[in-house]
Amino acid sequence: MGSRQRLRLGLLRLFARLSRRWQSGRERAAAADPNAILVIRPDHLGDLLFTTPALRSLRRRYPEARITALVGPWGEPVLADHPDLDAVWTLSFPGFTRRPKPSPWQPYRLLVQAARRLRHHRFTMALVLRFDHWWGALLAYLAGIPHRVGYAIPEVAPFLTQALPYRPGRHEVLQNLTLVGADGEGGWERWPLHFPVRAEDAAWAEAQFEEARPIAIHPGTGAPVKRWRVEGWAQVADGLAQLTGAPILLTGTARERPLCEAIAAQAQSRPAALAGETTLGQLAALFARCRLVLGSDSGPLHLAVAVGTPTLHLYGPVDVATFGPWGPPDRHRVLVSAWPCVPCNRLDYPPEAVDHHPCLREIGPEAVLSTARELLHGG
Repeated sequence: MGSRQRLRLGLLRLFARLSRRWQSGRERAAAADPNAILVIRPDHLGDLLFTTPALRSLRRRYPEARITALVGPWGEPVLADHPDLDAVWTLSFPGFTRRPKPSPWQPYRLLVQAARRLRHHRFTMALVLRFDHWWGALLAYLAGIPHRVGYAIPEVAPFLTQALPYRPGRHEVLQNLTLVGADGEGGWERWPLHFPVRAEDAAWAEAQFEEARPIAIHPGTGAPVKRWRVEGWAQVADGLAQLTGAPILLTGTARERPLCEAIAAQAQSRPAALAGETTLGQLAALFARCRLVLGSDSGPLHLAVAVGTPTLHLYGPVDVATFGPWGPPDRHRVLVSAWPCVPCNRLDYPPEAVDHHPCLREIGPEAVLSTARELLHGG
């Protein structure tokens, strides 16, 4: 633990101890059967999809409760149509905006403002689904939510009324299910990921490709250290085009369009670069029409899993046991770097250091094409 983390932990514990008397009356009033539940998850696409089985379990356990998800603005489209939620609210959680922090004090000003707003809604339970999210736990504490459930992590636990163990190496879907009181028995068969494809998005995808069933490559990722080689994807695109004759698509966000265009320029098959041209719903509908979706470890690959399309994931620094595809392994395959330091679970390397951590880039195009061929031929 670094000196900065030790200082933060000490201050958080001190604040919790000094404010405990002020908070204790509200905690004693906690309802045994909560009627208003706030689910806090600040993360992005993949982690939010991993929460969808837990939301289903939560609804089954509390069928009459008002369940609200508090997510970043980037996460609203992921849960907007989830049938087990009554509302989806947004908050630009500090540390998750993928933008520079405006000032050292901004996260704390936002914390006080958000807690004041939440207090008016009289939530009786808060679930902090991210294991290390002390900011979210403190938010629920300051909002006066009487029953607060999360993980027994040192920075988080002081603000909880119920702290459950976090088991490293356990899949995030199972962690989330445990936190809401489910045992996770049955795995992905009983608790699949959930992302409903809207009729208008399905119609859009059908109009784009009519009877064709394309193959999609999603080369972008949330962290540069997880990005595979441009020339590798170009070689895979050509191999798949030759093998199947199917249209090859390169998908991504608007910021990932230069990456997709670079791959298209190197590929003789000239795959179509659709980066920045789809909404999240359209991307899901597009993936649902595909024969196969390939990419580095990223949220959109989990979206493809959620809509039932076979997938091939390339993993380097991230632990597959915790964050790998949640679905039948014969339809969702993983290639993992053989570097001895894998997984380190570190993603915050500065751009100038990425070249010194080429674990994922060591995966060869031949292995990707061979595994893709197995998936296309049913195993």
